[in-house]
Amino acid sequence: MKAPSELRQAALHWLACRDAGDKADGVAELSLAWTDGRIDLQPALRLHCDEALPGRPERPMLVPPLSVKRRAMHTLEGRSILIHALSHIEFNAINLALDAIARFDGMPPDYYADWLRVAAEEALHFSLLRAHLQTLGYDYGDFPAHNSLWDMAHKTAADILARMALVPRTLEARGLDASPPVRAKLAQAGDMDAARILDIILRDEIGHVAIGNRWFNWLCEQRGLDPLAAYADLAQRYKAPALRGPFNIQARRAAGFTEAELDRLLKLDGAKA
Repeated sequence: MKAPSELRQAALHWLACRDAGDKADGVAELSLAWTDGRIDLQPALRLHCDEALPGRPERPMLVPPLSVKRRAMHTLEGRSILIHALSHIEFNAINLALDAIARFDGMPPDYYADWLRVAAEEALHFSLLRAHLQTLGYDYGDFPAHNSLWDMAHKTAADILARMALVPRTLEARGLDASPPVRAKLAQAGDMDAARILDIILRDEIGHVAIGNRWFNWLCEQRGLDPLAAYADLAQRYKAPALRGPFNIQARRAAGFTEAELDRLLKLDGAKA
C-alpha cells in the first residue's frame, strides 16, 4: 500500500510496516519527499496508535535482556552478535522516531521535522549495520534480541514530556556513553568497517539527543516546570533505569545537557569530565 501524503499519517504507515528493509527504505523516501515539498503536515491531526505497534518482522525472537548471548569479540559469531544487537537498537530507534511523529499532536512544525530527520538517520544506521552483518554471513533476525527501548516508549505513550525525558534524554543518551568502548572493542578485533559505522552513529546520535533536549526543555517552559526537578520526578515515576557511568561528558555536553545536569551525573559515580 502506498504511503499517505501527509507526514504524520505516513509516519504511522511506516511505523506499522513489518518488514525491516521496507521500513528503512520507506523512511528514507519519506525524508526526501518532505525535503522536496511533496508531503504536507497536519500537526492537529489525531491518529490512532494501537497496541499492535510497532510493526516488526517475526525474527529476531525477543527475549529478556539478560537472556541475550554474551559477545566474545575474538570470534566471528561474537562480533556478529554485537553487530546484530546494534542493528536491533537502530531498528527500534526508527520506530521510536516515527512514533514521536505520529502519536503526539499539536506540536510546532519543527518538532515533526526534527523527528523525521532522526528517523531517516536511524534508518541509515540500521541499513549500514545490516549490510555489514550480511558481509559476516548473518542477517538481522538471526540472533535473539531484547525490547527494553520500546518498553519505555510504551510506558510513556500518554505523555510527550515523559517520552522526551526518558527515551532520547535517558535511554538514547546512554548510547553516547556506550559507543566509544564498543567502537574500541570492534577496532581491537580488527573490524574497522564496523568501527567506522560506529563513528557515524555517534556523530548523529549527539544530534538526536540534542533534539530530545530541545523539546524536553521547550515542554518544561510551556508547562512552567523546572527541567531538573521535572526530570527527577519523571525518572522516579516511570522507573527509568538508574544512570551509571562512565559518562561521555563531551558528547553529552555537545548534545545540550546543561552543566547542572552534567554535574549531577558526575556525582553519581565520581566520574570526571
